[in-house]
Amino acid sequence: MTDRISKLKEFQWEHRHHAARIAVPEGIEKNYRDVSCPDYMRTAMRLKTALETETPYLFPDELIAFTRTVPNLPMIYGEKEWEAIGKNHYIHELGNVSNLSPDYEKVIRNGLKHYRDQLSSSRYHEAMRLSIDAVLELTERYAFSAETQGYRELAQILRRVPAYGASTFREALQSLRILHYAMWCEGDYHNTLGRFDQYMMPYLAADLASGRETEESAFELLEAFFLSCNRDSDLYPGMQQGDNGQSIVLGGMTPEGKDGYNLLSDLCLRACGELRLIDPKINLRVNRDTPLEVFEKGTQLTKLGLGFPQYENDDVAIPALTELGYEEKDARNYAMAACWEFILPGCAMEIPNIGALPFANITDSVIREKLTECESMDALKEEIRSAIFQKTRELLAERKNLYVIPSPWLSLFFEGCLENEKDISLGNRYNNWGFHGTGLAPAADMLAAVNDAVYGKKIRAQTLLDAMKADWKGYDEIHDLLKFHCPKMGNDDDRADQFAVWLLKVFADSLRGLKNERGGIIRAGTGSAMYYIFHANELGATADGREEGVPLPANYAPSLNIRLNGPVSLIKSFTKPDLKENINGGPLTIEFSDSVFRQEESIMKVAQLVQLFIRRGGHQMQLNTVNREKMLDAQKHPENYRNLIVRVWGWSGYFVELDKCYQDHIIRRAELQV
Repeated sequence: MTDRISKLKEFQWEHRHHAARIAVPEGIEKNYRDVSCPDYMRTAMRLKTALETETPYLFPDELIAFTRTVPNLPMIYGEKEWEAIGKNHYIHELGNVSNLSPDYEKVIRNGLKHYRDQLSSSRYHEAMRLSIDAVLELTERYAFSAETQGYRELAQILRRVPAYGASTFREALQSLRILHYAMWCEGDYHNTLGRFDQYMMPYLAADLASGRETEESAFELLEAFFLSCNRDSDLYPGMQQGDNGQSIVLGGMTPEGKDGYNLLSDLCLRACGELRLIDPKINLRVNRDTPLEVFEKGTQLTKLGLGFPQYENDDVAIPALTELGYEEKDARNYAMAACWEFILPGCAMEIPNIGALPFANITDSVIREKLTECESMDALKEEIRSAIFQKTRELLAERKNLYVIPSPWLSLFFEGCLENEKDISLGNRYNNWGFHGTGLAPAADMLAAVNDAVYGKKIRAQTLLDAMKADWKGYDEIHDLLKFHCPKMGNDDDRADQFAVWLLKVFADSLRGLKNERGGIIRAGTGSAMYYIFHANELGATADGREEGVPLPANYAPSLNIRLNGPVSLIKSFTKPDLKENINGGPLTIEFSDSVFRQEESIMKVAQLVQLFIRRGGHQMQLNTVNREKMLDAQKHPENYRNLIVRVWGWSGYFVELDKCYQDHIIRRAELQV
């Protein structure tokens, strides 16, 4: 790390730039809440207002500019207007466009004026023009400020990009910073940085070939860009602080079928290791032929406790997406949403987290209501199959008449939007939705326990139900049998794993042939998002011996109340399902104690575990390195642990900034170290 980057990081870490922030001016929403304006024009006027209110702010010795000085402005609708829209439409999350992967490459290459020149006098194009001009005007004010402060090289760059196409690596990074910054100011969130090493590598290669940059000078620019991703993240909305969607994808197959791992991929991993910050979050695309060396480089970040990279398996994802109807060149070009969902850059308006199927809750409900009536496991399974089919259809039926707040600025980054004057909020070439699948392992464990204990004639069905109702009080022997002596998913035991295989297949089958109102399909997934908290709150004691109040696991992971045989058995269990059928996303999540990395050969061994998962057909994996005692102390003395990073569900955040329920869950997961 150069001295300049070290000073920039310290300045930012101490939040000195927050001194430049101002409160949102009172009544500012009057500038854009004109009820006579179409919604897309109101969005453009809001962006214009936001950027006009910004004051150019430069860090000392700035390399990559643009810093927020104004918090998020009120939305384009007043409270009553928004309530009225909500009564007649389905609103996803905050209502804004989110979890997309814009095509930054084309805008960085061509420049904003190229697109401005294509605009007509139509009302929608007027909104696009207003948005472009607002970005260019703020950029010019930044250029003037840089010049007056003596940063002449930065001023020259800002007078070129993003107005015109970038011609150097630094210009491309600066252009990307401004383009992405403006998306947040428009109100869009969780729109990721996509396949960063693919669209940025040509600029780096040209600079290195010409001698304009050395590898080390380019690395300094890269670290400066990564720092810029962290400076305003407290203003980015999410379920928790850190849940901001600033992820990038490295490596993987190119649309032409070549290996995309390159020098910039390497530099990104190295930069994350040096900076040790939560953004950008790394997704590393790999396959069965990826060299062990690459997995070892990823494991170096795991050792540092960053919670990333998250690994994606091209061998599973690409054919699975193709099977779902994506063109092969698009499937090869997949990126990741804010957490883990597979999305397509520049051509898709998909909502990959629009709902969640609660495996554990459905299984528990059927056991409670139907167990005494079902004389065989096959009969019980048929009841669960019927319940899953019914639930997926209910989830889809509830999501009718979708409304998404328009985004004329973001629309510039998606194919056909400018040409067809169609806002990205209204759809694009792909309009698919995704349902998560939560509590899979507990559901499989419940079925394994019932099969072993009830249909195995060890206990009566009614006795089990009575014990569950009592939360095991007075039923110690039964509780011990179910919790410690029945098969559990994660131990390479087919008696439990078979039910996970079956449940995932039923989930995929229940969605086959269904279409959403925009003509898109519904994808099944193995992720949980925050539902592992919500769905657990609705459960009492369950048939697997779980006590009331014990959380569900995050994502695709074993139950939290079991004894595990070890990581190899865990990987074998979780690669038995055909994960091509559940390709909405959701990683196998494993917690390691930081003591694992005290041995010299630990990096290689953990890397080999990841490689094993990939070669056995796993789709996604994320690893968390934790220290339980340190987290417990951080709850008591948060001031001593500002830089303690943990993986939450599909993103990394600072432990002390999380709500206690999420802190407690990670501590509970740490007790299940493998």
